[in-house]
Amino acid sequence: MTQPFDPSALFGGGDGGDNPMAGLLAQAQQMQSQLLNAQNEIAATEVVGTAGNGLVTVTGNGAGEISAVTIDPKVVDADDVETLQDLILGALSDLESKRTALASEKMGPIAGGLGGGLPGLG
Repeated sequence: MTQPFDPSALFGGGDGGDNPMAGLLAQAQQMQSQLLNAQNEIAATEVVGTAGNGLVTVTGNGAGEISAVTIDPKVVDADDVETLQDLILGALSDLESKRTALASEKMGPIAGGLGGGLPGLG
């Protein structure tokens, strides 16, 4: 009868003691868990982009979904649609910049950890 595959037989017990490969495998699993947690936290975080000192706001989340757009009535002018369009684009751009900063803040510490044990990633 065939025995099921046991990675600890190949890599050791996982504590990194006498087998450096086991420690590397355990480190990779821990980093994968941290990465998943950070991705979930980013996706759940509300992000708000603004333009025109708050005349236009765009609300979304870290996953890229937009949930609301608010436009102050004083910027709605039928004779000057271009200004409103520019403000909406500005708010969307601000939202994207904040999403990028959020991702860097949450993922940076994890990415920094890659350099310690994996050749070519440091």
